Amino acid sequence: MAWLLMGVVTVVVGVFMALEVRGALDREREFRAAPACASVPVRASGCRWEQEFTVRTADTNRGKRNASPEAELLLPSGESWEVTFRQAGPVVSELAPGEKVVGLIWHGRVVEVRDADGRRQQTSDGPVGWSEDRLGGALACFSFGLPAFVGGVWPLFARGDRRHAKAAVVVRWHGVCLAVAALFTLWAQAANEWPFWAIWAIWGPLALLGLASMTAFVIAALRGDMDDEGPPVPQPDPTAPASGHS
Repeated sequence: MAWLLMGVVTVVVGVFMALEVRGALDREREFRAAPACASVPVRASGCRWEQEFTVRTADTNRGKRNASPEAELLLPSGESWEVTFRQAGPVVSELAPGEKVVGLIWHGRVVEVRDADGRRQQTSDGPVGWSEDRLGGALACFSFGLPAFVGGVWPLFARGDRRHAKAAVVVRWHGVCLAVAALFTLWAQAANEWPFWAIWAIWGPLALLGLASMTAFVIAALRGDMDDEGPPVPQPDPTAPASGHS
């Protein structure tokens, strides 16, 4: 029952993440197509403006639960802007008080920070990368949730059948492996900054291998190839004299 519940919850989360992929893609396309502002925007605008800031504080918040990396940036006027980041690198972990950085402002928010060495990092408000995160998360949720649901329901319709119970276990744990493969795919794509389609190119073959393995093991379980036969029972030696007889 626990697997069934986990499967249902994970699939629901995966559906919501999948529905967000298109919106994230549209927002990223809008950002990339946005022109540079002709002058300093006085209100939130769809054009992009580069503004120099001075770092007041920066903290990766490592070891703090549910705390994102953050920095406080100062405008030349002294106005303070607080920004957060999704991860510590490559910029925020190297920032020091007094350092000059360039912030990219879009729709009234700092969406990217560039340091003196030219390294760039998206802030939590940045539109780049969200579509990949949502797609990778959805694949991980579906990869785990659907097998967990099937593996949780299966024993309910085949109570007392050990072969069907083992087949259900095979399905559930292959779902765990498929979810790990999806998370690995997302990590590889983000670490190497590969394009959006790379997620499908990497995860697709891994998913096919996982499904092929799951199918083979399920068939083996249903045929009884995975049954525990137990230790061999010693057979009496017909040539040995019977006990109790001279």
